[in-house]
Amino acid sequence: VQLQASGGGLVQAGDSLRLSCAASGRTGSRYALGWFRQAPGKEREFVAVISWSGGNVIYADSVKGRFTISRDNAKSTVYLQMNSLYAEDTAVYSCAANVRAPDSMGYYYNRGRQYDYWGQGTLVTVSS
Repeated sequence: VQLQASGGGLVQAGDSLRLSCAASGRTGSRYALGWFRQAPGKEREFVAVISWSGGNVIYADSVKGRFTISRDNAKSTVYLQMNSLYAEDTAVYSCAANVRAPDSMGYYYNRGRQYDYWGQGTLVTVSS
């Protein structure tokens, strides 16, 4: 599975952005899809994950209520709608596919080790 994240950019605090993660290759594969981010000088952190069916979603506390993850399997695309952005949301956002636990998302859904494929990141910069 190849993943391509897009949609990043420079916005002001309070603005919104929608990131996309498009998947290709291995058509027919089922996967949960997670978003992670890494700010300069900081470790990578979990943002959100969605199951294959879209029925299960989990968010990091830091984004709960502001970000929404969704997917369109017909388009092989997962979205991350980010509202009310803070300067602290500035980071490179990456998407990752978990093919081993597409429905349950796995016990380690918030750890990189749970994911099998990673896309390149897209930079989100929020100015205050």
